[in-house]
Amino acid sequence: MDNAPRRTIVRGMEHRVIIAGGGLGGMTLALALASAGIASILVDPAPATASGNASGRAPFDGRSYALSAASVNLLRALSLWEGLAETAQPILQIKVSDGRAGEGPSPFVMEFDHAELEEGPMGHMVEDRHLRPALEAALARMPLCSRVEDSVTGQRALGDGIEVGLAGGARLRAALLVGSDGRQSPTGRRAGITRLVRDYGQGALVTSVEHARPHEGIAHQFFTPEGPLAILPLRGNRSSIVWTERAARAETLMAADDAQYLAALEPRFGDFLGGISLAGARFGYPLGMSLARSFVAPRVALLGDAAHAVHPIAGQGLNAGLKDVAALAQVLRDAARRGEDIGRADVLDRYQQWRRFDATALALATDGFNRLFSNDNAFLRLGRDLGMGIVGAVPALRRGAMREAAGLTGARPLLLRGLPL
Repeated sequence: MDNAPRRTIVRGMEHRVIIAGGGLGGMTLALALASAGIASILVDPAPATASGNASGRAPFDGRSYALSAASVNLLRALSLWEGLAETAQPILQIKVSDGRAGEGPSPFVMEFDHAELEEGPMGHMVEDRHLRPALEAALARMPLCSRVEDSVTGQRALGDGIEVGLAGGARLRAALLVGSDGRQSPTGRRAGITRLVRDYGQGALVTSVEHARPHEGIAHQFFTPEGPLAILPLRGNRSSIVWTERAARAETLMAADDAQYLAALEPRFGDFLGGISLAGARFGYPLGMSLARSFVAPRVALLGDAAHAVHPIAGQGLNAGLKDVAALAQVLRDAARRGEDIGRADVLDRYQQWRRFDATALALATDGFNRLFSNDNAFLRLGRDLGMGIVGAVPALRRGAMREAAGLTGARPLLLRGLPL
């Protein structure tokens, strides 16, 4: 094993799964597995958040997520949505346009209205200060879930399981190790999984703003030559901002003070919601694609960013990870009920076959959209504007795009349909 200290061995319960990474994806998988009677242990060096709780008494730090209708179904199936719904903002419309900062959008605008979907809103905006504590509180109540504040430093696949070494010296043994440890995924790297990596030369600037006028539940995606700007509605007269700039410009803006940052944002945001002011912390991170060439290895499965990290152009990163959670949990549940070894290669292949094509298609689609829209080529601009106009004008195309974005297409796992495991 990779230099793992050899001290204490903690043997797992029957069907125990070790989850490396205690973020949103890892926690949701642990809850999904527990709902199916499968015990798991989360390993993450960060402690559970101590401040605030699911009722929202924690201060707003600017982080929020656009959850698709399918992801909301998953949370509903895990009995989490009832406590989150009152703080969530429904996305009632989406408007997609192209243009230059300060000049307004082109006349070709795609508009999507939730009234065209029988299932209701296409998605909801949920703040991190509500979602994360809700997951942590649910984990604390679940006897089949446990958590270790430590880091995985080594792993060794065995004939009947996998042995995992922790930085603190302990070793865990289980049937399966799941890597939910980010786009660099040490779990995947130790398993010999290589990645397709592409640096976009862009940076994402994430924050939230307050504005004078109500947003009416409308999300806006405005494409500029530097990159897309997403304006996503939150409860009250607030919106979440995901703002893409060239990498050097993004670094400069992150180093600027709030007044300089806001002055740069205002001409891109426009005045359609009145005056704006910052309403949360500012975050920044480099953008790129990181796609694992395999989602599985002996006794190992990857999910979320560990398997496929994509451009935020469509706001589907977390939703794609939750699709992984739903598919993997169902595959493991079915295998356990049949008395199969849940970490066996043919079981993990079922998960890969379910998720890899869809996740790869999403990665390539967001890559293509970013290349198509993040430029000022007059010919490409005319073509993409006409394309948006056609999609927006043809009901079948418009409805198909809406259902895809809402996660309501394809062979959906039970949880994404709102059904328990």
